[in-house]
Amino acid sequence: MDGVLLLHYAKFMARVTWDERAVNHMLEVHQVTVAEATQAVNDLDAVHYSPDPAGKSGLTDRVVGYSRSRRQILVVILLRADGDYEGVNAWPANSTYTRKYREATS
Repeated sequence: MDGVLLLHYAKFMARVTWDERAVNHMLEVHQVTVAEATQAVNDLDAVHYSPDPAGKSGLTDRVVGYSRSRRQILVVILLRADGDYEGVNAWPANSTYTRKYREATS
């Protein structure tokens, strides 16, 4: 992963704000709620990619974490903004990110 810093924090508590458009997109397209995405971001075992390897701007981070209420691993995209984060999107992890999460937590 050239140019991507993989960070695995023991505890990552982030202040994430979500705008209405992002929330509606997550619900309508991915059926993921803000509460579920927040659980994944704050998962003790979440895997953090900074910057997001698929991001084009270099300003987003990718978090792969477990949502307890959903009982599923999620991918959450966060935009770094003035020391906090803006939520961009979240969706259920595919097999690749599910594997990466499980490898990191085993």
